[in-house]
Amino acid sequence: MALHLVSVFGPTGIGKTGVAIELADLLRERGEDPVAVNCDSIQVYAGLETISGAASEADRERLEHRLLGFVPVQDEFSAGKYADRAHEEIDRLLAAGRRPLLVGGTGLYLRAALAEIAFRPAVPEELREQVERELEEEGPVALHATLPAEFRDSIHPNDRKRIARTIELIRDGQTPARDHRGGGDLWTASLRQPSLLFGLAEEDELLVANIDRRVAKMAAAGAGEEVRRADAGEASRTARAAIGFSEFMDGDLDRLKLLHRRYGRRQMTWMRRMDGIEMVERQGRPDRKVAEAILTAIDRAEGRNADRAPSG
Repeated sequence: MALHLVSVFGPTGIGKTGVAIELADLLRERGEDPVAVNCDSIQVYAGLETISGAASEADRERLEHRLLGFVPVQDEFSAGKYADRAHEEIDRLLAAGRRPLLVGGTGLYLRAALAEIAFRPAVPEELREQVERELEEEGPVALHATLPAEFRDSIHPNDRKRIARTIELIRDGQTPARDHRGGGDLWTASLRQPSLLFGLAEEDELLVANIDRRVAKMAAAGAGEEVRRADAGEASRTARAAIGFSEFMDGDLDRLKLLHRRYGRRQMTWMRRMDGIEMVERQGRPDRKVAEAILTAIDRAEGRNADRAPSG
């Protein structure tokens, strides 16, 4: 029976890693050997494990993870570069009979891993530096106001990375991709491999509480020291785009919680409108119960006669 690639996707703070680990345990019980493949744009960086919420050493002992912490923090990285590495990892795992579990919350990275996407060419370095200077001097909100209306509506005023990239492309004479309903034009590409996509969703009140606890845990684990080391190590612009980089530098945890809440809600909205993703409501359920529900859906899609009842 051909294995499907399985994606466990969801907003920040919802517990994707824990669900993936429990799902892997269930798959191993029937003889599989799954591997997690990261699809978070900040977890690719070495040295930003705490602020990105990357899988811990204990997590990695329970479930092997790929594409975590493999990019030096001073290097620029992109979805196009990630796509090449993700395709290699996924194809290699499937060829070896190991099921890839794609885990993360960066929508563009998810699409890059699953589909063949024609990414825009890189813009000249001097243009990127100019836009970066403007961001630092004027702030993201001011630059956001200069965007054409169709992009202002789909890009949050605090999303520095997307604002910068959109302005760079426009000034370079390229047409940025628009975020249409259903995941955008990029999502119309056919999936490279048979895939099952599961989006974790949670009630807003519970998600907010999870995010607040997560930020407090990051701070206690030394997130401030982590970003100061990265700053001293000349972290790249794409690394500095991490939510929490400047906030932990400044010690502004209240603002960081607010940014994570906003980002989590945007992720939830994106998931719910995306074609081809099966939503799994957490409803406060533990990781194991959510994993059982996902496994039931996998069995159904792959034509197995599951001996477990759906968990809701």
